[in-house]
Amino acid sequence: MILVPGGRGQLGHDLATLSSDVRAVSSAELDVTSVTTADLAGASAVINCAAYTAVDAAETDEERAFAVNAVGPGLLAEACASAGIPLIHVSTDYVFSGDGTRPYEPSDPVGPKTAYGRTKLEGERRVLEAGGWVVRTAWVYGVHGANFVKTMASLESSRPSLSVVDDQTGSPTWSHDLAAGLLELASVLPSQRLLHATGAGETTWFGFAQAIFEELGADPDRVRPCSTAEFPRPAPRPAPRPAYSVLSGEAWAAAGLRPLPHWRSALSEAFRTGVVAPRTAAAPLE
Repeated sequence: MILVPGGRGQLGHDLATLSSDVRAVSSAELDVTSVTTADLAGASAVINCAAYTAVDAAETDEERAFAVNAVGPGLLAEACASAGIPLIHVSTDYVFSGDGTRPYEPSDPVGPKTAYGRTKLEGERRVLEAGGWVVRTAWVYGVHGANFVKTMASLESSRPSLSVVDDQTGSPTWSHDLAAGLLELASVLPSQRLLHATGAGETTWFGFAQAIFEELGADPDRVRPCSTAEFPRPAPRPAPRPAYSVLSGEAWAAAGLRPLPHWRSALSEAFRTGVVAPRTAAAPLE
């Protein structure tokens, strides 16, 4: 049985959908900040999806973010090591500065600019030190929880046009594809313990939004590009967003793992299968 703490979000949901061997549990059922080996009974592997992901709130709530993103994964990694259970921990592009000009490799220097990124980086360090695996990902969307795809679907039905930033670049990642990759990783457990897994290719939030409009059957020209500085917002966000979040999948492929599909074809498949539910509760615009 593969135990998935933080399993009630979009990634945990897809892990459970893809495998009957997955037990996805909520933070109320398993709190990673107080986990012990007893909580891992019956597990053959653990995929940790538990995280404090409120990027802006973390700027003034770093203590809580640190508890969930750093202390929790460390305790989980120690418990897994004691029980001889492999741990795969999901991390983020925010551990990098976001100032890059080419896809980040796992070995590239880190330099988080946010409290969220700092706490996630410390979680990585503790997991790797205990012998676990870390998978960084970015721009994830799926059927559960708020995400950019749902935001665009909601706004398409309510606004004649909208502006979306065109100076932040990354790789949209369908949670279904990421979940499949993590399950494959759990079956292979390569010697490389720090890996990147995102949708292949890259785009900006503007390009991503246009593609979503196309999938909705709407005119993509209704989406207009703007800079982060120009984006209409009542107040600046507390946490800066990375300008460049593209993660290289070369190490993932070198470890014998199947590369995730290209982000654009994955988006089409997500809409085709009905996994992405449009016009539901929206997340804030990036």
